[in-house]
Amino acid sequence: MAESSAVQPPTPELDETAEIARDLIRIDTSNYGEGRANGEREAAEYVEARLTALGLTPKLYEPESRRTSVVARVPGRNPAKPALVLHGHLDVVPADPRNWSVDPFGGEIRDGMLWGRGAVDMKDMDAMMLTALGDIIGSGSQPERELIVAFFADEEAGGGLGASWLVDEHPELFAGATEAISEVGGYSIAVDGQRAYLLQTGEKSLIWVRLVARGVAAHGSRLVRDNAITKLAEGVARLGRTEWPIRLTDTTRELLGEIAAVLGVDPEQVSPDELALATGSASGFITATLRTTSNPTLLGGGYKHNVIPDRAEALVDIRTLPGEEDAVLAEIRELLGPEIDVEIVHRDVGLESPTSGPLVDAVRRSIAVHDPGTPVFPYLLSGGTDNKSLSRLGIAGYGFAPLRLPEGLDFPAMFHGVDERVPLDALVFGRHVLRDLLLDY
Repeated sequence: MAESSAVQPPTPELDETAEIARDLIRIDTSNYGEGRANGEREAAEYVEARLTALGLTPKLYEPESRRTSVVARVPGRNPAKPALVLHGHLDVVPADPRNWSVDPFGGEIRDGMLWGRGAVDMKDMDAMMLTALGDIIGSGSQPERELIVAFFADEEAGGGLGASWLVDEHPELFAGATEAISEVGGYSIAVDGQRAYLLQTGEKSLIWVRLVARGVAAHGSRLVRDNAITKLAEGVARLGRTEWPIRLTDTTRELLGEIAAVLGVDPEQVSPDELALATGSASGFITATLRTTSNPTLLGGGYKHNVIPDRAEALVDIRTLPGEEDAVLAEIRELLGPEIDVEIVHRDVGLESPTSGPLVDAVRRSIAVHDPGTPVFPYLLSGGTDNKSLSRLGIAGYGFAPLRLPEGLDFPAMFHGVDERVPLDALVFGRHVLRDLLLDY
């Protein structure tokens, strides 16, 4: 695995975007959460070198050793326009190589795709940002407006050592910006055989909780009804099987209307789930945006086979619709009852940005140049991005990492999944679309 931050020489058969994404994948920036991480320093130094080679003056920020973010400003042609934040993150979730068919940090090229942890989340977009900027600056031009280009640390653990820290400690870095563009949008889907692109215009709220049950510690052979593990297991099962009701936000209502129009049906006569399923593999994201989700993700308790522990705990990942956080937490506490404590580990806001306006128009124009006649639909992200942190500064966030994908690729499954990969030609497409958007908007 490559650990050096030095810029590697290009490989002739690969577009530079794939070269950069491959280099970044080979730098293992796994983030395990709760303060455990390999750190982003080598990746940040790699990006710093790339930005410096473009004539920019990037700066590194490190709230803790090796937890490194990079920020640079790019002058724009039109100083009358507000600045735009263009951001990615350098960390990735861990990958168990025993489950993969390739080395997750090898950056392997196979079957016309780049494989590895971060190929879609989000070292592909990091690479597209660098090459799109290189195309603009290398041609002697400038983006339409000033850009604040950021590559953040710690996004996969909520941004406390990355975007959130920078917003709190260095808000001046983002002065003059009103909008931001980042990940998990811009990719193509198929509806009834017709291609369309999703522009991420909102995000669900994020609440990570720890459930704690307590009981009596005793020998494993005793009759103990006050068993912490039993109480926890019953509570986790109740919460994990809860079916939350459908509620449409403005964003999801508009998206379902667009899908219904393609299908030629009345959205009032077809269920939201049916309309979401019409998007094929993209429904893996979209169905989750129609309701709250509460997924248990970790169980822990006990330390020996014949010892009943007095404490057991579980982690649950809760994603609510914007504005429903307190109501959902109250319902969960009622569901679990008084014998299980609900501790908030991390909480962040939900977002809904305008689904129309100059930026959305510019996104549609940039897609139209490279994929004429293909519509762009707004959608609500079931996960979250560093746009949550930037929203505290009044910056409206969007997800637009443009990728034209083959219809059979289960793209949502690539996020945090096994055998994560991205088509090479999609990286080239994204580079060009992003370049045109930055020149136009």
